[in-house]
Amino acid sequence: MSDVGQEAEESAVGADPLDPAGVADGFERLWTPHRMRYIQGADHPVDDSPGQGCPFCHAPEREDEEALLVARGEHAYVVLNLYPYNPGHLLVCPYRHIAEYTELTPAESGEMASLTQEAMRTVRSVSQPRGFNVGMNIGAVAGAGIAGHLHQHVVPRWSNDANFLPIIARTKALPELLGETRRRIAAAWPGRTA
Repeated sequence: MSDVGQEAEESAVGADPLDPAGVADGFERLWTPHRMRYIQGADHPVDDSPGQGCPFCHAPEREDEEALLVARGEHAYVVLNLYPYNPGHLLVCPYRHIAEYTELTPAESGEMASLTQEAMRTVRSVSQPRGFNVGMNIGAVAGAGIAGHLHQHVVPRWSNDANFLPIIARTKALPELLGETRRRIAAAWPGRTA
């Protein structure tokens, strides 16, 4: 056993057995206390109704930087995911509070498509991902965290961007703060100043 391992084991002697942080168990810990808000549902609406309780209805009413908004269109906007799968994980949302893709008007679906394309081009220029996952989870049973307001995910992907943490620890290590990600993407968005 190394000196460091032995010291850790010796310091754990007499430690409270209910306090796992005091017990040498061979695991390293990645503390992500900010995730507790998500786990406890702090930013999830209490129901599917529009208005202040829906984060996708409320975001466009706030300042872009505060709301993590990247770009605004006439019928839809682009915002960073507050709980991203990867850095640069964007959401393309219609302003109108609807739950179903089939409820989009032709103008809304057209603008969502063009904003998705621009999101991919912009993130590619900023972060050089090797690919993207693009899609919608429609309905809670399909995995929509906010089922009442339609939104499309644009998730940049890199080779080997997934490791064992999401699988065994339900934890994702993100190398950049959301404010910095938003600043870089907004600054690179065509026709926009950060």
